[in-house]
Amino acid sequence: MSYEIITLPAYRTVGLKWEGTFSEIVPNLKNVIQQVEDRADELENKVNPNIQLGLSYHVIENGFAHYAVYEVSEEQEIPDGMIEIWVPEWTYVKSTHNKGEDVQKTYTDLHQWLFDSDYTAFREAGVDYYNPYMPIKHEHYPVDRDPNDPHFDIYIPIVKK
Repeated sequence: MSYEIITLPAYRTVGLKWEGTFSEIVPNLKNVIQQVEDRADELENKVNPNIQLGLSYHVIENGFAHYAVYEVSEEQEIPDGMIEIWVPEWTYVKSTHNKGEDVQKTYTDLHQWLFDSDYTAFREAGVDYYNPYMPIKHEHYPVDRDPNDPHFDIYIPIVKK
């Protein structure tokens, strides 16, 4: 497994929000992700139309808030029923989950890397997180992925220990 430390500038996203427990992911979250994919053509000002973002924040006990979004330019209007999320400039550890691998193992390996590294997961001040190890997870999905066995990049915001 390879890991890269990168800093991404702040960016704007538009899409749909889902909030729930881990037991509600299937089918509820998958439906929201599909709805955003189905409505992608409403976002004429996508920065990278081939990448759908999944921004997860573990701010709910036994669950999380998830934003199924696309990065968009300033000119993009917010379509009915969608929301806008601004992501600040953060430094991330970036890794890739490959098709055919176990997602749980990918995240376990990433957690181990964080534990052994000079970094710790970033936490926004004043926010209560329910995942002490990776409270914020950003996943970048190619639109041509296999929904039943996807490959995607993982970005975990980090700070020096």
